[in-house]
Amino acid sequence: MNPRRELYTLVGADLLSNLGTRISVVAIPWLVLETTGSPTRMGLVAAAETLPYMLSSALATPWADRFGVRRTSVFVDAASAAAMAVVALAPWLGFGTLLVLVAVAGGLRGIGDRVKHVLFKPAAERAGVPLIRLTSAYDGLARGMTLFGAVLGGLLIDWVGLTRAIWIDAATFAVCALLIGVLVRPPAPAQPAPRERYLRALRGGFAYLRTDRTLLIMLIVVSASNMFANASVAVWIPLWVNQVLGDPAGFGLLLGVFSAGALLGNLLFTLVGTRLPGRATFALGLALSGAPRLLALALSDDLVVVLVVTFLSGIGIAAVNPLLGAALYQRVPEALQTRVLGISGSVAFLGLPVGALLGGWSVALLGLTPALLVMSVACLVLTVAPLLLFRTAADRPAPEPVSPTPA
Repeated sequence: MNPRRELYTLVGADLLSNLGTRISVVAIPWLVLETTGSPTRMGLVAAAETLPYMLSSALATPWADRFGVRRTSVFVDAASAAAMAVVALAPWLGFGTLLVLVAVAGGLRGIGDRVKHVLFKPAAERAGVPLIRLTSAYDGLARGMTLFGAVLGGLLIDWVGLTRAIWIDAATFAVCALLIGVLVRPPAPAQPAPRERYLRALRGGFAYLRTDRTLLIMLIVVSASNMFANASVAVWIPLWVNQVLGDPAGFGLLLGVFSAGALLGNLLFTLVGTRLPGRATFALGLALSGAPRLLALALSDDLVVVLVVTFLSGIGIAAVNPLLGAALYQRVPEALQTRVLGISGSVAFLGLPVGALLGGWSVALLGLTPALLVMSVACLVLTVAPLLLFRTAADRPAPEPVSPTPA
């Protein structure tokens, strides 16, 4: 198969599974609401999916290395399709069964997302596509898929009904498994990695990440950025919209403007990212994406001002994930990529649940405007100040991997 066509197939299959995930993000809470009418149970279902996703991203990767990355991808997508198909029957199976099924689906998606991303690097190298261009284009497409999938999920529920919408979600995973199983054929490594005991293999991933100061600092600041971003979406922006505009449509408008800025930023970064200084661009992107948004909400009641700052912040965030992704591909040895990418994903997502708690706690303690002022400073300190350390760390070569020991 043509190398570029194989790369496009791999990326397209991954985006298709993302589309299915976005549909389920809308459909499953709606299913719980229709069948139980309980907001508490909606929260339980969300937690039941998120926690296994984060855990499997890191803890299941040694098994993926042993089973084979491509085979793991095909298996977990096929299993995700089966799990979602059974979820469609959840009203007849009971809420407890639904929780178990959603947890299984979340765990499968966690490892599925990680192993597909491991396949990206060799596919890009065979196709002659620079890694920074791939990670930037993928980040933009994934953001677009997030927007489209959320809208499509709501429309599907209206057009074909809740059960059929979940069946369509299941079908996206089945097609993804089929595409990768039939059309993606990575060459076998010249020297297969020796088999390792599970705990030793897992420790090897953690040990490498702990010794690579550059990647560790990048992951810490991205996790902090995610924490403030989630606090904004979950608490601060809705409260500002309610107090200043009094119209919930403003919430959607702000989120849409930020996404539009991010999409434009991804397009620009895909075109020129290979010519930009990575370290400075990463720091500038973080500086623009967080604190200015919070300051605008704290200091202005003018919707136009807030929209402009939000749009520019979206452009800034567009460089962050691609640069982190490229650094992971370039610095982590091939034998450790599945494990290190999985652990890195869990670390980066760690800020999301913390952010939701931080948002509510800060407003309850300080009030909205003081909380926004304090948190804008905290955001700047936690996301940009660590990059002063990154200035020296980024010039260091990647550490040598720990040699795996056969089981």
